[in-house]
Amino acid sequence: MSRAFHQSDLGPRGRIIGHDPADIAAAAACLQAGDLVGMPTETVYGLAADATNGEAVAAIYEAKGRPAFNPLICHVADLAEAERHGLFNAEALRLAEAFWPGPLTIVAPFRPGSAVSDLARAGLDSIALRVPAHPVARALIAAAGRPLAAPSANLSGRISPTAAGDVARDLGERVACIIDAGVCDIGLESTIVSCLAHPVAMLRPGGVPRESLEALLGAALGSTTRDILPRSPGLLQSHYAPFAPVRINVTEFQPSDSILAFGNIKKPTFIDEASFVNLSPNSNLRQAASRLFTSLRVLDARQPAAIAVAPIPSTGLGEAINDRLVRAAAPRS
Repeated sequence: MSRAFHQSDLGPRGRIIGHDPADIAAAAACLQAGDLVGMPTETVYGLAADATNGEAVAAIYEAKGRPAFNPLICHVADLAEAERHGLFNAEALRLAEAFWPGPLTIVAPFRPGSAVSDLARAGLDSIALRVPAHPVARALIAAAGRPLAAPSANLSGRISPTAAGDVARDLGERVACIIDAGVCDIGLESTIVSCLAHPVAMLRPGGVPRESLEALLGAALGSTTRDILPRSPGLLQSHYAPFAPVRINVTEFQPSDSILAFGNIKKPTFIDEASFVNLSPNSNLRQAASRLFTSLRVLDARQPAAIAVAPIPSTGLGEAINDRLVRAAAPRS
């Protein structure tokens, strides 16, 4: 009988490994266990995690020092798998069939029932999907058996990594292992297009030129106007807030509140069980991040007079949690 995989099987954390089948199987086991892996793609090296595991996704933000919960690109095996997570209109299908596998990311409406975590989508009702062309990336996705959230494997704001050594220098022991498959062929990030409205809009230039996209579609790409901007967190002050007003840093609660707690806060006796959610009773910020968007939805469904949020420290992932909550609490237009 084969035994379970342990991190010790790979040696020290942050170790650079090869890309033979045994290496890929070991890296896939790390992903299945909720850990992070440096993954080669044809664009840049990605910081991969199980996109269906909210705490693993939170570890990406933590490792990168990412200042806000921006939506992450989910890497999948093929178009059929992509359609299990996103709703593809005719234009999205044409683009996928023409440019996948390859350096194109398609933003599409999120398909209800997909297991991709809220945190990977930054709480949005859309999802960013890509089928990479790199054979090692594709082998890792297949071995892991789940979509992989994978932004560039560097500290936030640093130069994107195009070799395994770049990842090791930036992230070190923050990752379980780094798969070395040489230098990336393209060396810059994927092109991102939004297929949420007509016309298709370019959100980020990258590995697929604008001209190639426009030639396929037979039309000019749209610009990132205000109807597209809310799909990219950080661009509007009030962003995808709950219907209920949100109050933050609350220490005294009202009977009409629904409460989003953190740490050792006890439920007030005048609040019913369904109106009280604790993001992390033991003050674990990674756990709190993984539960944030789902918890806001649960409380908002109660149609409270307000959602009152207890103070959350602004250290580590707390900075990103508070960034999202400040936007949720901002004045509505």
